[in-house]
Amino acid sequence: MNSPFAETILNGSLLLAVPVALLAGLVSFLSPCVLPLVPGYLGYVTGLTGVDLQKQRRGRMLAGIGLFVLGFSVIFVLLGGAFGQLGTLLTGRQNAWITQLLGVLVIVMGVVFMGGFGWLQRDAKIHAKPPAGLWGAPLLGLTFGLGWAPCIGPTYSAVQLLSLSGGSSAAKGALLAFAYSLGLGIPFLVIALAVRRGMGVMSFFRKRRLAIQRLGGGILILLGVLMATGVWGSWVTQLQYWFQTDVKLPI
Repeated sequence: MNSPFAETILNGSLLLAVPVALLAGLVSFLSPCVLPLVPGYLGYVTGLTGVDLQKQRRGRMLAGIGLFVLGFSVIFVLLGGAFGQLGTLLTGRQNAWITQLLGVLVIVMGVVFMGGFGWLQRDAKIHAKPPAGLWGAPLLGLTFGLGWAPCIGPTYSAVQLLSLSGGSSAAKGALLAFAYSLGLGIPFLVIALAVRRGMGVMSFFRKRRLAIQRLGGGILILLGVLMATGVWGSWVTQLQYWFQTDVKLPI
């Protein structure tokens, strides 16, 4: 019989959804809810600020940010797995209309990301602060993951709604959440490698935060339209057919 793991990796919906999840994580990082706070996170996880932060050795900086990223990744992956498992009760190969409904919801998430539906802009911020420094870095990441900011909620929710398209499973939800975490976490690590240059890049994006917000929202809306009109499903089917025809799965 065919390998279930290989079938999951070569699933047409995943091949399309994983790059989208990575992009959604990057958009979340560049959003007005996250990007301006990056210097604060860098200082908090190392216990340093200002000039001391820029002079800090890369090893300690990477360790702190790595633990921070690990913290919120654990939260997102666990939530993704739980959501994917729940989705198995709601979706099936015969329920194509569900993808269309999910597309409408993704469109709504895009509008929310752009600033619409003010009542959905509220966050679930956790005010408890872990100790500053390396010991508190993973706890800060957990807090970050649990405190859904208005700019993170819509993108992460869209990724999880996408995980229900083409058949849902705990593994699929967790994998897409992991891809989202990579898209969100890798920029943190890159900036930790070169703090001074990274601060300059952040300044560039901060000045264009409104354009980034519109771009991110536009991407979500486009994705929702593709799902609602059935184009996304057609692409998934075509990819699945291509792999079944041209790729031999291990026995």
